[in-house]
Amino acid sequence: MAGVIEDLTVQHAELRTLVGRCNDSDWLRGTPCEGWDVGDVLLHLAMSDELAVASARGDLDSFSEGVLGPRVENRITVDAAAAAQVASERAMGGAAIASRWDTSSLHLLAELRTGDPHREVTWISGRFSLLTLATTRLAESWIHTGDIASALGVEVVPTDRIRHIVRLAWRTLPYAFEEAGMSLSGPVALDLVGPSGDHWTYAPDDAPSTTISGSAVEFCNVAGRRIAPDSTDLVGVGPDAQTVLSLVRTYAL
Repeated sequence: MAGVIEDLTVQHAELRTLVGRCNDSDWLRGTPCEGWDVGDVLLHLAMSDELAVASARGDLDSFSEGVLGPRVENRITVDAAAAAQVASERAMGGAAIASRWDTSSLHLLAELRTGDPHREVTWISGRFSLLTLATTRLAESWIHTGDIASALGVEVVPTDRIRHIVRLAWRTLPYAFEEAGMSLSGPVALDLVGPSGDHWTYAPDDAPSTTISGSAVEFCNVAGRRIAPDSTDLVGVGPDAQTVLSLVRTYAL
């Protein structure tokens, strides 16, 4: 897990530099997250990092089916819950939000560094390993760093630390299909090019029935719902190609 924590630390540092230059008007700039300004996005990250700290400490273990409970039709969605949380506390203002996120991110790193990566922890809709939680936090921090950078008009150069995010998105494909009430026809492989130009191959144990190839950065942005698959160079071959690119995500619920 050391590699994930190291890359999450660097990701936090990149975001800390971005928000450290914000003035009063910058906090109100609109972001690619519909209805959220820069302050809202950072507040969401602070809140979700606080929840991750509680998860890593075992404080959520009594929620055996996840914080939101069983999957039922009338259960509040993750997006709706996050929006309600942000709306309830956005009035605290940019400077206070930045301080809150700074504290929560440092506490999260401290918990991850001392935790057993294989220990199961509780998250939004279920349980998974502490390592998966760490990777999920990296994925969310990365995508929202991009949102804030876009709002501020700052270019963020992608790095190979997104390899963890690619793997998370690949491994959670069966879950994404299950959530959509669908099933994969067979295993999926990825053949992507990372930011440094290296080829990254993610291959299942059995022969894949579907293979996705192209840019790793674009794959992560598609999975993060920031760009549409048909506006990228991603190519899919196999029976599930189109559906994989439609359902893939960079987070695990």
